[in-house]
Amino acid sequence: MAHKIHRHEKIVRLVREHGFMPIEGLARELDVTPQTVRRDIGELCQSGLLRRYHGGATLGEAAENDTYLLQKNRRQNEKAHIADLIAERIPDGASLFMSIGATIEAVAAALIKSRSSLRIITNNIHVAALVSGRSDYTVIITSGVVRPVDGGVTGVATVDFINQFKADYAVLGAAAMESDGSLLDFDYKEVSVMQAMMANARTRYLAVDRSHSGRTALVRMASVTEFDGVFTDEAPAAPVAKQLEEAGIPCHVAEK
Repeated sequence: MAHKIHRHEKIVRLVREHGFMPIEGLARELDVTPQTVRRDIGELCQSGLLRRYHGGATLGEAAENDTYLLQKNRRQNEKAHIADLIAERIPDGASLFMSIGATIEAVAAALIKSRSSLRIITNNIHVAALVSGRSDYTVIITSGVVRPVDGGVTGVATVDFINQFKADYAVLGAAAMESDGSLLDFDYKEVSVMQAMMANARTRYLAVDRSHSGRTALVRMASVTEFDGVFTDEAPAAPVAKQLEEAGIPCHVAEK
């Protein structure tokens, strides 16, 4: 029994670190059979610690609540510097989509300190709460289902809502960025919303901090070259930097 408890703790830790772990990868790390890992994942799913995906698992709601708060508090200075860079490039009176994530919430905090008369359309209830205190802002929150873990609103109704608008900017994040420039996320419903924002924005900005490099996730959102500007706290890996340079897309690195 003690061995199983230790194994379960290690599985949750690995999934927490990587965002998504395939069954084969967990089996190698734990030196057990894939069948054992599948049984462990089944038990951890029942307790809400994991969610099963094809070929592996991500964090479940019970573990995500703690993880989101940790991510939100981690690297706050870096997120704030990235947010300031983006806010500098959003003019007064602009309209913009803002997506889910702690970095996007930092952008909202930067905007309310420096920009006036914005029109913000968001599926992030935390962003909506932050910016709604400005009487000169128009704040529109999408319809859809609210995720308790991070205040994100997703679903088919959210995509339909977004498609009614055309905004000057979209400010988006990503759960992971791979060395080939692929941007990934864990939730296909969230990805659909972000893709709708990208399709309906004149200018698209990507905000990612260094913690997103090297992570893995299941659902492809876009390529880094589909954005008009990338904002980060560390220069991207050489292959990504080369793609951005060849595509003529500026990469803004926040000062530490």
